[in-house]
Amino acid sequence: MTPFAGWLMPLRYTSETAEHLAVRRAAGLFDLSHMGEITLTGPEAAAALDYALVGNLSALRPGRARYTMICAEDGGVLDDLVVYRLGESEFLVIANAANTAVVYEALAARADGHDTNVADTTQDYALVAVQGPEAAGILAPLTGLDLDQIRYYAGSFTEVAGRRAWVARTGYTGEDGFEVFCRPEDAEAVWDALTARGAGAGLVPAGLAARDTLRLEAGMPLYGNELGPDVTPFEAGLGRVVKFDKPGEFVGRDALAARASSGPVKRLAGLTIDSRRIARHGYPVLADGHEHGTVTSGAPSPTLGVPIAMAYLDPAVLDDHVADPGDTDSGPRAGDDHELSVGIRGQAVPARLTDLPFYRRRQER
Repeated sequence: MTPFAGWLMPLRYTSETAEHLAVRRAAGLFDLSHMGEITLTGPEAAAALDYALVGNLSALRPGRARYTMICAEDGGVLDDLVVYRLGESEFLVIANAANTAVVYEALAARADGHDTNVADTTQDYALVAVQGPEAAGILAPLTGLDLDQIRYYAGSFTEVAGRRAWVARTGYTGEDGFEVFCRPEDAEAVWDALTARGAGAGLVPAGLAARDTLRLEAGMPLYGNELGPDVTPFEAGLGRVVKFDKPGEFVGRDALAARASSGPVKRLAGLTIDSRRIARHGYPVLADGHEHGTVTSGAPSPTLGVPIAMAYLDPAVLDDHVADPGDTDSGPRAGDDHELSVGIRGQAVPARLTDLPFYRRRQER
């Protein structure tokens, strides 16, 4: 167990590698009750979110979800969010645990003048996630919901193990899976029911360490590493979430439009390390012996069997390592104009630029 954003969280239950591989091959069960939940209700809830966030939430249909961000006036990312539209005039915003208070305060301030109520409802929810190729088969017998009809980034009210819940086909692992939002007093029953149903399918409980390596392989950003107030969505390669074509103004629009026009000052990239040594957060990335970037996240990849990392690099260095046009290989990119390396404890360890994500699941749906 480890302290995490004011919560005591499981870092691992047994082996983080075993937990990681279980999610890739079968299924993992996560307690994510530390995540923040903020509810907006009222006839102008959608308009308030359109102004507060970079996405077009008024275009979101009830029962669907959207990945988006809340930015400062200068375009810096305050947090990345998942927003569910529970009903015509009700939205559920999921914030990172460490940022819940910041997001709530910003949403409340930005909703001023709109006919909507903003409430921090984190204490009203527990969140249990089942992730992996066996997730649907494990969850299906416990709910009357037809999971085949639940698309990716969609959800529905239902019952799980006889407990009222909102079930969404979302996650942070790069695998198919579901997140079950239920009342805190129902969480243990939901967890136990999923554990029992998954016993024969390879389901294991998984902790924060496995969740981090899973999301890293899937190329998913982590706030405080890849995202923060010093970067805009465009640096992170997520400019697509900024919807300039939505009606009305939104916070950060002018700064983000300027960045979209001028181009990012640094760009997020993937690295494969040609060594067993690990490139950790903050380590320098070198090109021809000179520092041109910084590692944001790094870890051994249990799926690929090599160390991997994400890093922010100077655009000029990336341009010298672009893959050949039409190259669909998801492995290391070609490019010999510069020798890349990572400074690991005083030693320059060779690294190769690699397309993100490092891992992409085979989709059958």
